[in-house]
Formats: sequence, structure tokens, C-alpha cells
Amino acid sequence: MVCRPTEFKKEADKTLANDSIRVRYAPSPTGHLHIGNARTALFNYLFARHYKGKFIIRIEDTDTKRNVADGEKSQLDNLKWLGMDWDEGPDKPGDVGPYRQSERLEIYKPYIQQLLDEGKAYESYKTEDELEADREAQRARHEMPHYEYEYAGMSDDEIQAKIAESKAQGLKPVIRFRVPEHTTYEWDDMVKGKVSFESDTIGGDFVIVKADGVPTYNFAVVLDDHLMKISHVFRGDDHVANTPKQLMIYEAFGWEAPKFGHMSLIISKDTGKKLSKRDETILQFIEQYRNLGYLPDAMLNFIILLGWSPVGEEEIFSLKDFVKMYDEKRLSKSPATFDQKKLEWINNQYVKSADEDTIVDLALQQLIKAGNLPENPDAKTVEWARKLISVYKQQMSYMAQINEMADVFFNEPDQVTGEALAEISNETAPVVLKEFAKRINELPIFDTVKILATIKAIQKDTGIKGRQLWMPIRIAVTHEMHGPELPESIELVGREKTLEHVNQTLAQLEQA
Repeated sequence: MVCRPTEFKKEADKTLANDSIRVRYAPSPTGHLHIGNARTALFNYLFARHYKGKFIIRIEDTDTKRNVADGEKSQLDNLKWLGMDWDEGPDKPGDVGPYRQSERLEIYKPYIQQLLDEGKAYESYKTEDELEADREAQRARHEMPHYEYEYAGMSDDEIQAKIAESKAQGLKPVIRFRVPEHTTYEWDDMVKGKVSFESDTIGGDFVIVKADGVPTYNFAVVLDDHLMKISHVFRGDDHVANTPKQLMIYEAFGWEAPKFGHMSLIISKDTGKKLSKRDETILQFIEQYRNLGYLPDAMLNFIILLGWSPVGEEEIFSLKDFVKMYDEKRLSKSPATFDQKKLEWINNQYVKSADEDTIVDLALQQLIKAGNLPENPDAKTVEWARKLISVYKQQMSYMAQINEMADVFFNEPDQVTGEALAEISNETAPVVLKEFAKRINELPIFDTVKILATIKAIQKDTGIKGRQLWMPIRIAVTHEMHGPELPESIELVGREKTLEHVNQTLAQLEQA
């Protein structure tokens, strides 16, 4: 027997333009928003907004042991930070709530009873020890571990007697769904194309209600999606194996299943393996990127390109652009590669074009967090920091880099050493430095324009130019051979510190 979702639809298919499009993102509040979950939310969001449908947030919070404090708040805050809004959710009640599974437990009960009454589900009293013994025996026979029907060969009276005996022993049952035998479940996946599973290969009758009375994911998700009128489900490829179980439940109730689209896995560029939340070598949570001073529009841009491609070669788009041009047919079947360098490049493009005040505000936070600026800097310090940040704006991929890039302005340099010392160990370096120290000490105004004019005047008066002119000054002032424009750097160091550093370097050269 072949069972397709279309065989038990109540209505004929309609075009997307005429459908009532309703999609959802259903996170568990078990931690912060992961890159992969953010992508799931974004693709559902884009689909809804492109077709002028509804985007719903539903919190799947019944696994109380794994829930973390503020897990739901973190999820919602980070979705908002990325630029998404939603039409219904815990904070925006609609007509099909509640929007937390923990508040829907009473809703599930009559549907559970219906399946029990119709013989499509049953109470199972096998203990974990018995189940493990079954699995061990199956492995010994080189079989895939699976649940073996505990009432096999029993009459109805014998089954009832067995159940009564188990209850008398104080055992609490789970409820299992009766899997149809020898049936093919298939669907036309919006990403993968035609997918099919044999019912005999899914591991036997599966649990739909745990011993504590709480429904399992594969059962609750079907009821929630049906009752919330979800029309399309975009989710990760790791959910493919859940789909046939869910189709069985849709079939058992005679309900229309939504259209499914299973998005490709995200793999690490470095390892070629699926991103693992346990891999701490890769930052994988939106919160981490926020803390480093990434821009939300850049993060959103990067995440959308993980498994979806626009027409043409352009890669930088606004959310409004993505909504307009979104096409689910361009979702990739191949794994998406998480490339940290690509993310940094995209963020740098956004930094370069961002409003100056936005960049200054974010970078200022990073400088304060690192202890390079006081927690409540005065107006003079803020103005100095603004100049510093503007010097590095074009180079920064994310705001936290300002601390490393501008380290020379916060930490007193040691003596000049190595390649830098060799660079200025010549006859002309002391000449340049003595002239430079004398002239900047006499400057009425110490700013970039006057500093540049001073260096050019030294060139004119001494005949020393090019590398022999500029490098001694840069190395003496910053102890670095590379950096931003020299006049800007000198202004940021300040007249007093500049003179101090130049005199220290002259003294070092005289002692050599």
C-alpha cells in the first residue's frame, strides 16, 4: 500500500497565490538561538512574507528538564535583533493559541483518547529493562533495534488481563501509536523532491505519550500544526526521518498534511562535518555574534545564503530585497557550508556602508567592555574614541576587533625590537626623529592637517623622503611597521605621548 498526503486531503491543491499561507518556527527554550535554528526561522519568515501569509512562533517547552532560564526570551530577542517579526506567538496571541506547548496539554487529551478508542494507539507497559533486553537480542541477531509488539498473539481478553496485571504492579504506561504494516509513506518535498519511507523500517510502534502524560514531539507537532492551520513546514534535513511518523498521525485523524520542505545540513568549511553545538571551535549562536559587535543585517544576509541562492552574482541584499525575490525553488539540496571568513567579509561590507553613529556606538561598547575606556567616558574621551573608530572602520569585520587593531593606543609599547629596530638603524633615522620632535612640540594646533604639513616640511628641509622619512616616525610613535594613516595615528596618540615615545626611541638608538 502506498500512502501519500494528497490521498487524504479534504480539499484539492490550490496555487500558493490562493492558499492561506501559514508557517511557523517552533523553538525549544533549551538554549540560545543557534545559526541553524535562525536559518529555519528565516526561511519560514521569508516564505510567509513573500506570499503575504502569516508567520507564527510556537514554543515547544514540554521537555522541562532541558529548558533553561530565559531560553524563550533569548530566542525571541535574537529573532527580533535579526529583523524578524511575527503575526502570532506567545507575545502576540491569535485565535489558535496558546502558543506554548506546556499550556496546550489539555487540548491534546481528547485526541489521544480518540486514537485509543479507535485502536490506533495503545498503552504499553514494557519497562526500560525489557526494551533494552529486546535490543540486545536484536543486535545479537544482526537486526536493527526496534520495538517488538508486547501483545503479539494475544486475544483481546488476554491483552486486557496483561494491562490489568501491569497496573496492579504500579507500572505507568506510555502510549504507542500502532504503525500500519507494509505501507509506503511518500511526499513531494519542496526541497528534496520525492521522498518515501517504508512503514516497516521506522522501528516499530512509537511512543506518542510519555509515562508522565506529556505527548512526544512527533505527536504534539502534528496536533499543533493542524490546529494552528499550518500550511507549509520548512525545517532542517535532520527532521526527514520524523516525517513518515507524522504522516501516519495525519492519516489516522483523516487530516490534510502540510507541505514539507527539508533544508540541507550546514557543514563546517574546515571539517566538512555537520555543525555540532558541542564544537566550541566555531561560534554557532547568534548571541555570540551580537556580543562581538556583528551587525544584524549582515548576520541575516549571511544566514539566508546558507542553502539558498539568489539569481545572479550579487550577495549583499537587504531583508526587504530578500522578501521580494525569495523563491523556495532556489533552496539547495546540497549541504550549506559555514564559512567564518565569508561571514566576516559580509559583515565588513555592512560596516563600511553603515551609519557612522551606529559603528561608533557598537565599537565604543567593545572598548568599554575590554577595559580600554572607562564605563562612563566623558565627552572628550568619546570624541577621541570617535576619531579612533573612524580610522579603523574600513578594516573592521566586527566591532570587537577594534581592541586588537588599536592596541597601540592603549598599551605603552616596549622598546623597538626585531625588524622594526633594523628598519631605523641607519644614519638618517635620528635626524628625522629629532626634527619631528622639535617641530611637533612647537605646533600651535596638534591635528592631522598640521602633523602632515610638518612631516612634508621635514622632507623639504632635510631632503630625506619616502620610507626613510615615514618609517622612523611610525615606528618611534607606535612601535609598529604598519597601521592606519600616520598623521591620524599620531593625532590619536597625542602630543605628549608622541614626544615621549620619540625621545625613548632616540635614546635607544643612541645607546645601540
